Amino acid sequence: MLEMLQLDFMQNALIAGILVSIACGVMGSLVVVNKLSSIAGGIAHASYGGVGLAVFLGFSPMLGSLGFSLLCAVLMGILTWKDRHRSDTLIGVIWAIGMALGVILTDLTPGYNGEMTSFLFGSILTVPRELLSLMLVLLTIILITVSVFFKRLLSVSYDPEFARSRGERVLLLYMLLVSLVALTVVMAVQAVGLILVIALLTLPAFIAETYSRSLFSMMIIASVISLVLVVSGLFISYSLNLVTGPVIIILGAICYLVHLLIKKLVYSK
Repeated sequence: MLEMLQLDFMQNALIAGILVSIACGVMGSLVVVNKLSSIAGGIAHASYGGVGLAVFLGFSPMLGSLGFSLLCAVLMGILTWKDRHRSDTLIGVIWAIGMALGVILTDLTPGYNGEMTSFLFGSILTVPRELLSLMLVLLTIILITVSVFFKRLLSVSYDPEFARSRGERVLLLYMLLVSLVALTVVMAVQAVGLILVIALLTLPAFIAETYSRSLFSMMIIASVISLVLVVSGLFISYSLNLVTGPVIIILGAICYLVHLLIKKLVYSK
């Protein structure tokens, strides 16, 4: 293990894993509490359109993913807020359009684009040093914003009607929340890919919810669980020469099943 850590790309991967774990622990808790899993999944898959656009125009795929994710998050937020009954359909449409656009633009780009595969399944072992700076900036934005608006997000998450009666701008807070989810998705895609990102966002938070008494403690526990999963998946995938993203998610699924078993045994007594 110590020999692995002496490699530059493993050091970069470990730093990226820590950043992603904190982001997923914090925002994953808000996603679970607010039941935004479908929106998070929609944003992740729709972001592929931004990746395809970036590759087609010749700029950073992560920047393309970031811009497109924020655009889709705002669009999904507006549409689902106005028509909650058809939210799944609307999210599915944007999801499909984003994926289709990404595929078409990739096909129109001359040559093979290996980066596209890494965005689908993650490629944390190939995260360059300069990308870590952008990930750190995104995490800083997420943490500062959540800290500043924590009480307001807390009230909107658990009792939006009460928050509205107190004069809170619930719609603006909702839009802020989905925008932060978009930033988190862009970060997490580097580790597990857009196909698996929803699992990394929700599994640790689902587990943490049982063992926490507040939203803040839920965020802490979820971040720790995410960190354990990402770091363990990183070293296992490197040792066995496997793709890191799926390994992380399989470990998460195993932890979740063990959690359900323990929960059933405890509550059955």
